[in-house]
Amino acid sequence: MKILAISGSLRKGSYNTALLTAMKELAPSKFEILIFDGLANIPPFNPDVDPSHEPSVMALKRLIAQSDGLFISSPEYARGVSGVLKNALDWLVSGEEFINMPVAIFNTSPRAFLALESLGEIIRTMSGNIIDDACITIPLLGSNLSAEDIIADHAMSKSIKSAINVFHSKSSNVN
Repeated sequence: MKILAISGSLRKGSYNTALLTAMKELAPSKFEILIFDGLANIPPFNPDVDPSHEPSVMALKRLIAQSDGLFISSPEYARGVSGVLKNALDWLVSGEEFINMPVAIFNTSPRAFLALESLGEIIRTMSGNIIDDACITIPLLGSNLSAEDIIADHAMSKSIKSAINVFHSKSSNVN
């Protein structure tokens, strides 16, 4: 199963990116998780611009089209979805790559519920299929934990493995 993982944070020491990195390492061998690193290269969305003229947008569209599912981990900025993540999603609205795509949303701050609600609404509006039982919060805010630290924490790694397994079992009914 090919999964594209997108962190909504550009920060070098991002907890969201660390969580996705830990997920990649903890995933069973039947999973191929690719962490998308091109979010910063996507230009501001402009509906007057044809996406086919934007190489970074087309790269994201191709990766999504080649994937069996998406993992998205996003911070909450000013009580909403990060601008770079929302911008990337805006470029995908008119395409077919996202339709009925199984998606799991991850969170690293228990107080970021407004951004999660907003992200869920955006994904549902885009016809993505959120696998609710696979969506988890791993409390990392202020922890200074790296991906290796997350993997080493028994409770966190158990929760992550469970989310991945639930995603696999429930998303296979979607496609």
